[in-house]
Amino acid sequence: MSGAGPSTGWQPPGAAQNTFTPGHAVDPTSTVEISIRCSELEDMDVFSKSDPFCVLYIKDTKSKQWLCYGKTETIDNTLEPHFQKKFVLHYKFEERQLLRFDVYDSDKDSPQLEDHDFIGSMECSLGEVITQQGKGLTRHLVGSGKSARNKKQTITISSEELISNKEHLNLQIGATKLDAKDWWGLGSSDPFLTISKSGEYGQWTVVHRTEVLKRNLNPNWKPFTLSIASLCNADHQRALKFSVEDWNLNGSHSHIGEFTTSVAELVGGGTGQKFPLVSQKKKKKKGNKYKNSGLLQISKCLLELRPTFLDYISNGTELSFTVAIDFTASNGSPQDPHSLHYNDPTGAPNQYITAIKAVGDIIQDYDSDKMFPALGFGARIPPSGQVSHEFFLNLTQDPYCSGVDGILAAYHQSLHNVQLYGPTNFSPVINHVANFARAYQHDPSNYFVLLIITDGVITDLDATKKAVIHASDLPLSIIIVGVGSEDFSAMDELDSDDQLLSHNGRTAKRDIVQFVEMQKFVSGAGSHHATWNKDLLAREVLFEIPDQLVSYMRAKNFKPPGKMDTTRTYTAPQLPYNISA
Repeated sequence: MSGAGPSTGWQPPGAAQNTFTPGHAVDPTSTVEISIRCSELEDMDVFSKSDPFCVLYIKDTKSKQWLCYGKTETIDNTLEPHFQKKFVLHYKFEERQLLRFDVYDSDKDSPQLEDHDFIGSMECSLGEVITQQGKGLTRHLVGSGKSARNKKQTITISSEELISNKEHLNLQIGATKLDAKDWWGLGSSDPFLTISKSGEYGQWTVVHRTEVLKRNLNPNWKPFTLSIASLCNADHQRALKFSVEDWNLNGSHSHIGEFTTSVAELVGGGTGQKFPLVSQKKKKKKGNKYKNSGLLQISKCLLELRPTFLDYISNGTELSFTVAIDFTASNGSPQDPHSLHYNDPTGAPNQYITAIKAVGDIIQDYDSDKMFPALGFGARIPPSGQVSHEFFLNLTQDPYCSGVDGILAAYHQSLHNVQLYGPTNFSPVINHVANFARAYQHDPSNYFVLLIITDGVITDLDATKKAVIHASDLPLSIIIVGVGSEDFSAMDELDSDDQLLSHNGRTAKRDIVQFVEMQKFVSGAGSHHATWNKDLLAREVLFEIPDQLVSYMRAKNFKPPGKMDTTRTYTAPQLPYNISA
């Protein structure tokens, strides 16, 4: 190739590009994926093995508090868990990022950690994990109580720097003529498939597990999608292991067979290719008489490029932000220093103001005109004092406020002119914003975000569930920020991270609610003396918005607006603001 420079090798579609830009400044950060596995855990159960899950905490450098980052899935009946759930962190060389891993034995279906048995904990820095490269950092898991005596239980944390990649692999997989493992080969099998990626030191890291299909030697597992970043870190030639096992209640699953392949081979072979599942133990025992323990068939294999949150935002999708504020009497009189609505003469912000600023300061950058509707609920409003669960915060006929400062001005306007009352009904404001989102359900140019700030238990929980389920098919996300120290257990039910919200036989199309408890980010004696970590509050509040927006656009098959037919003109539908008190 005369005149050509040195070859850089084949690059798969969507591979990361060189981002070296002379004359510019870039923070020296990397995105790393954290994988977790444990060994020889303490058995906390009497008649079975432990059902472990792991919770990751990150220490805040300012407050020195441990903040929960997330939790893994629960794996039943095992003392040697290899967790499928990964955590993606931003590594900063110049900052010591402290991590804590707490492992529990799941005892019941409860979001409260105190309801589960503590197995052990380990603290380290992200730097220590990264310096171990692909080998992983292995340390003793320090227990307490029953598990304190176990000096052998360990946890291994491994990391891998992720390469930016927009590719996703859509797979539908089945198998035929699997070996029967139950009843000494005379019965059937309960097969599930595990996909693992290879590491540079010979270890395998679990990427995905399918569901278990009971009593089935010819299973067809549900279709699933994996990002190429998590599957092979954009290396299409990286070895992948597909392993089929027979599920057993005691956690000692029986190996049926396995094979290795790569993304390049899967995509190249396409739909219909078959792979023999080989059991090395049976092959060694039977020799040439052994063929396989079944065939795994690829019923669907499609590699696609998926737009990201930034693709939508940078190509014209706007976030339309609405705030709804709780004016029920349980907040306390605004003149009372103990009130959550306390109007401090020194100008110190109360928790409502803190929440509005933390979220609004970020989200306003994604709205071109920065005009935000602001609502109140649960108050008696002028002139006649009727109770309203849906009134304009500025008490005019126009709900729009100019920027975050406009919202705060309207908030103070209401504080001086309404009477805090009750009850705490969410459904009217949810249905109100849903009506506007419905006008854009065929138009990707707008995505709505409703911020509800409240101090107490929902009075109309059934109606709220119904409203959320109805809105789950619309371009809408709902953020609920709980202020004060009331019981917010019902909010966890709405924030359906583990399973989609259901009510009266109807199930939400997707998870659209994020609940954040304000007091986890606030410290100080009394609300008017409170200090807060605004950055961490904003991160927690807005964390799920990008994925919720992308999942909605994907479900509707919407491309980023700027990548669509540029001859089409989007016009905002007429949205009448005639709401009743």
